[in-house]
Amino acid sequence: MPDPTASTLLIQGGRVLDAATRSAPFTDLLVEHGVITRMGPPGLPAPPTAEVVDASGHLLHAGLVNGHTHGGTNFVKGTHDRWSLELLLNGAPGWSANFSMAHKMLATRIGAVEMLQKGCTTCYDLSFGFPLVTVDELFAIGQTYVDAGMRAVVAPMLQDISFYSAIPGLYDALPADLRERLNTAPGDTAWILSQMEEALSNWPHDKTQVRLGIAPTIPLHCSDELTRGCARLATKYGAPMQSHVAESKVQAVAALQRWGHSLTAHFESLGMLGPEFTVAHGVWLDDDDLRRLAAHGASVAHNPGSNMRLGAGIAPARRMLELGVNLAIGTDGALCADNQNMYEAMRYASMASNVRTPDFNTWLTAPEVYTAATAGGARATGFERTGRIAVGQQADLVFIDLNTINWIPMNDPVNQLVLAEEGTSVRHVMVGGRWVVQGGAHLGTDLKQLATDAAQAAAHLTHANAEGRYLADALEAAVGSFCIGLCRSPFHLHRYGGPPGL
Repeated sequence: MPDPTASTLLIQGGRVLDAATRSAPFTDLLVEHGVITRMGPPGLPAPPTAEVVDASGHLLHAGLVNGHTHGGTNFVKGTHDRWSLELLLNGAPGWSANFSMAHKMLATRIGAVEMLQKGCTTCYDLSFGFPLVTVDELFAIGQTYVDAGMRAVVAPMLQDISFYSAIPGLYDALPADLRERLNTAPGDTAWILSQMEEALSNWPHDKTQVRLGIAPTIPLHCSDELTRGCARLATKYGAPMQSHVAESKVQAVAALQRWGHSLTAHFESLGMLGPEFTVAHGVWLDDDDLRRLAAHGASVAHNPGSNMRLGAGIAPARRMLELGVNLAIGTDGALCADNQNMYEAMRYASMASNVRTPDFNTWLTAPEVYTAATAGGARATGFERTGRIAVGQQADLVFIDLNTINWIPMNDPVNQLVLAEEGTSVRHVMVGGRWVVQGGAHLGTDLKQLATDAAQAAAHLTHANAEGRYLADALEAAVGSFCIGLCRSPFHLHRYGGPPGL
């Protein structure tokens, strides 16, 4: 096995993916202090102090970037069936309450290990807590990524309007006896912003590895005061921002009822849009929204698997690229994606593009999908020296074993990476020139112990959240019925797989 501590590496004998040309030429790489300093045909000379790494039989590609996930949901993968985004939010008291700092660190660790073992070296993690992730918890979540050897943006979700108050008419549609049990009081906006600023001003981690971001969770769930405050803090501290914008038709219709214009237009009026801003999902964005985002240099994190899982619809990824929006790809959290597999997310992105139209000329190509999952994600997260294998870039590299069945035979390497790989061929992964996965195993993690710890935590939370689950179940029929009715409202876009009016 290669030395995980070596500072100078000569990686020889491997094939480096060139997505643009759909090729993978044999290429040697010299990595010094975590940066690719030279690359060229086989026979590249190396300093005498370099450790030589034999990459024969391997394809090297840039580490994948998960543009949108929720690390705190990794205890609840595979726990729910047939629920929409709004039912997920209604169910929050049953799956997201009573998390200790240790629980949040453990859940984050599970996700980090899974992503790294499946070729993902960077993620944008929207963390949650009620009423807010504490400053100490944010620092601890950041440390979890540091310890795992992964890059991350940690962005706490902020809101001061409850889910039941955010959607016009929803609260009044609930049974009276159940309404009395809900806490729909507005949050303390000034306190939320003060906590966010404290975390930003005291962030203890190396920002080249783990950055602190800001995530006003959904525009409808944020007062104008909170939104403006987030924009102000992002400007002051150079922090990235992300928000769930137009994820569902419920959100798109509710925005028109509440403001008379789109979620994107509302955020633009409050100063949110800019090159550090990323829309999560964006299923129900129209051309006007996309032009606004493009004009500000903003990004969209496309989550095709989650969008299908929650019945949110099919996002217009091709149109995003056509209008100049930076496109990233994400898995979303384990609660609505069930795994953190970016290879699967790439495959979904390709397939979802195809089912939108019979015009194959508009389908996303495999190189476009791969670029979104690497360089597009690097831009969205702000780690712009990642996402490509090139001189001057950080050595975030994934080694794919070409002797696995997914690659027998190897034909078009970018097609096979996007459409045939599912993570089982990943043998080694490095982040910034440091090995974090070797032989398919995450260095420093005992999976048996991790499984034991996770089972204990999940059992504790299941018991602690029993009352919240009962209330969510009691509300589900009323919430679901109201939201289905809202989705049948006339709207100028259609993003579902079935015919209009369903």
